[in-house]
Amino acid sequence: MKRCHLFLLVFSLFFISVNVKAENADSLYVATHYNESEYFIEMRDGVKLFTVVYTPKDESKTYPILMNRTCYNVDGTRNNKLRAPSDYLIRGGYILVYQDVRGRYMSGGTFDNMRPNIPGNDVKNKKDIDESSDTYDTIDWLIKNIKGNNGRVGIYGISYPGHYSAAALLDAHPALKASSPQAPISDFFFDDFHHQGAFLQSYMAAFPVFGYQKDSLTNKSWYGDKMMRLYKDRPADGYEFNLALGPLKNITEKYHYDNFFWNQVVEHPNYDEFWQKRSILPHLKDINPAVLTVGGWFDAEDLFGPINIYKTIQQNDPDAKSTIVMGPWTHGGWSRERGQQTINHIYFGDSISTFFQREMEKPFFDYYLKDEGKMTLPEAYMFDTGLKEWRKYDEWPPKDVAPITFSFGENGKLLMDEDSKAGAEFSYISDPAKPVPYRSEIEGLTFTPRLFMTDDQRHASYRPDVLTFKTDVLDKDVTIAGEILAQLVVSMTGTDADFVVKLIDVYPDDFPNYEHNPKNIIMGGYQQLVRHEVFRGRFRDSYSEPKPFEPGVPTNVTVPLQDVLHTFKKGHRIMIQIHSTWFPYIDRNPQKYVDNIYKANEEDFIKSEITIHGMSTVKAGGDLPTIEFLKKTD
Repeated sequence: MKRCHLFLLVFSLFFISVNVKAENADSLYVATHYNESEYFIEMRDGVKLFTVVYTPKDESKTYPILMNRTCYNVDGTRNNKLRAPSDYLIRGGYILVYQDVRGRYMSGGTFDNMRPNIPGNDVKNKKDIDESSDTYDTIDWLIKNIKGNNGRVGIYGISYPGHYSAAALLDAHPALKASSPQAPISDFFFDDFHHQGAFLQSYMAAFPVFGYQKDSLTNKSWYGDKMMRLYKDRPADGYEFNLALGPLKNITEKYHYDNFFWNQVVEHPNYDEFWQKRSILPHLKDINPAVLTVGGWFDAEDLFGPINIYKTIQQNDPDAKSTIVMGPWTHGGWSRERGQQTINHIYFGDSISTFFQREMEKPFFDYYLKDEGKMTLPEAYMFDTGLKEWRKYDEWPPKDVAPITFSFGENGKLLMDEDSKAGAEFSYISDPAKPVPYRSEIEGLTFTPRLFMTDDQRHASYRPDVLTFKTDVLDKDVTIAGEILAQLVVSMTGTDADFVVKLIDVYPDDFPNYEHNPKNIIMGGYQQLVRHEVFRGRFRDSYSEPKPFEPGVPTNVTVPLQDVLHTFKKGHRIMIQIHSTWFPYIDRNPQKYVDNIYKANEEDFIKSEITIHGMSTVKAGGDLPTIEFLKKTD
């Protein structure tokens, strides 16, 4: 059993590592330059939140407050072992504040995933609470009670703490001058546990972290035994393990029967009021603090969040002090420097995280919280993942990069800005019993998947249930900058289906191998995943009111992919793949329409012949109507 608990600990630390650095800040420096204090700060409803404060020992000047609110246990910051922010900020002269959010670890109250926002909650005599009011009350207390502060506050955080940083923007305390939501969750129907309404079965092991209430104040995990239900057998092949589980209802019966968050997911399969009121996007209006939104182009967990938080702020408040940074990172990768920046098999450069911390993050907080330096950050600081270099833009998406329309030709030909043959049809048999693997390699049970974001797609190209289209060898560089919208015309023999659309960079056959890769990874002909998305077809007209397909009837299905900035180099090819299973990253659609897939039976899963009709297109680059499409439940 000790080995099992060690295994659990490793995975738990892997998950919360998005909120920490690979190496803790120099504890000796912190011990000699900071005083540590702890407080239980009372909120407007009487609940007290555990808060640790590090105050500079040099009392000859005042300092701004830099705060991190987390559901991942601030106790790890104790005894000078600061997990965040970067060393540049720790050594830069700040009062550092860490707080357990309501219902987590040493804080009182009840935890609520993506607690709904209550507009107008800045009035002190109100008793209703949300994450914005808890942040407001905390800032108000800190400004009045922590000596040596200069009256200005900043907040930052990665992943869930990134969500709390975004929530702080709503009805913000006047002292809050700067916020950096990093890999922030914005809406759980599109981030993390769902993509476009499809369930991410690969997140099955993460539910214990968020689905059990603690019964006392604690600095230890209270959900470990629940995680052991899954991890006790340590399956070597996650694909086989998940396939053997069968329908999702078996997960309920075997593992998550007492998990309140899992049961909420099961009982709310559509984008109903439960999910809609938990989205932060509709509330991002009248933003006063400066905002530095940060994300990774290869973040499998929260890519939707940063892109759509930034775009929503820009749409609602064009004059807001808002900057977006997107770099070649997985989830939270910018918080730690590994020297050589690689994502799975692909190398992107050296010291990229250090560049962000030193040249973007620190100047942002220094300027707005200390009046130091000049604000030279562009509106969009974006990394081109094909050229492997930073680009600055006055707006995002940029208007000076021409969009491209792809269509599908015979013999697997991908056409650029030309029409496909009238009446063309491309069909495949999708079988939920033999789903397309999402990895090119065998892996065990994942906590949350990450490495596949640049994975080689040759394994999928070989399958008959994957449509593969590619261009001729490019005779010049082709850059895609902005949104991607696949507008498919489909028909099927079943009554429901998922659609996975992938944009792929095909390397030349003579591309040299990278030194960091195992010898069996051949880069010549590598089909690098650049962007993907899944769409659950039942939601084609409304996320809140799904409906079946009529067999054999051509039907429009729009698949919004997330933004990219990627240059396909001369000598490469551009590829698009389309298929209907991607397992166990995405759960299996039965392909026979049922009201609730979480409660589907084994006999509901059927084969279906799916046809993509030739008038289908993929529009790539520019400012497409993605936000409007996502509002189709209004």
